[in-house]
Amino acid sequence: MSTTHSLEKPLTLEPAGNFLPALGFPDLGKAAVHLKRIGVGIVFPLFLLYLWQVATERVWLPPQLLPAPAFVWETLLDMLGSGELATHLLASLQRVAWSILIGGSIGLAIGFAMGLSKTAKAYLYPSFSLFSQFPVIAWSPLMIIFFGIDEALKISTITVAVIVPFAVATYKGIENVPVKLMEVGRIYQFSFTQTLWRIALPAALPAVLGGVRQGCMQAWLALVFVELLASSEGLGYLLVYARNLMQLDVVMVCMATIGLVGLLFDFALAFVEHRFSNWAPKGR
Repeated sequence: MSTTHSLEKPLTLEPAGNFLPALGFPDLGKAAVHLKRIGVGIVFPLFLLYLWQVATERVWLPPQLLPAPAFVWETLLDMLGSGELATHLLASLQRVAWSILIGGSIGLAIGFAMGLSKTAKAYLYPSFSLFSQFPVIAWSPLMIIFFGIDEALKISTITVAVIVPFAVATYKGIENVPVKLMEVGRIYQFSFTQTLWRIALPAALPAVLGGVRQGCMQAWLALVFVELLASSEGLGYLLVYARNLMQLDVVMVCMATIGLVGLLFDFALAFVEHRFSNWAPKGR
């Protein structure tokens, strides 16, 4: 696909519908390949499950430290039936959603500013490079001082974890936009908004979506850490509470839920990233 446009014709964009890949049913050949990969990937978890069952039957560890798989399954069903697991999961998802909304907006704004404006890059890039080196755990003491241990602490800490991947991916995506494509915008005297929406964003979208995927996963990981510190609800809180009571079956249910939800997030975001990977501006 050519990224340059003829200077004899005005720059136009395809209708939005033309950018969206057509949704269709996967062919059976690809489905068989995916099923084969899934089948191979299940072998190791099944082996661990078998080893777990053998360990509990032969009492390699006391039941208080290693509950049987059947007992953990019963605990999962009880927590689903009582709504306890759903309540804590919903609380965690709400925190992640707010943090991604706030942190993603800030990260996108910083990334686009540094990518499109040399002046903004000169002012922001050195400070942002330093900011991006701090792990989330390093911010927690300062966040506790400013926000206490209430909900604001959790959302602000997760937001910090989201900003960096969003901003870095957006900046790198803009930086990799072909120079000739940006020159077309300058020749036609595009405003900053026109350059952003008609050239920069479509061309950088694959990279931006990669940053969105990484940022969402960072938010989910940071969420568990924050809820382990101070919380009265959420999966992290439930995990710590069960550990303190030596309810290892509940701990295992929480761990499995955290891993499964994170995996579903990653699959969904990978699907979106793949579907829009070929989205780019076109000229006529």
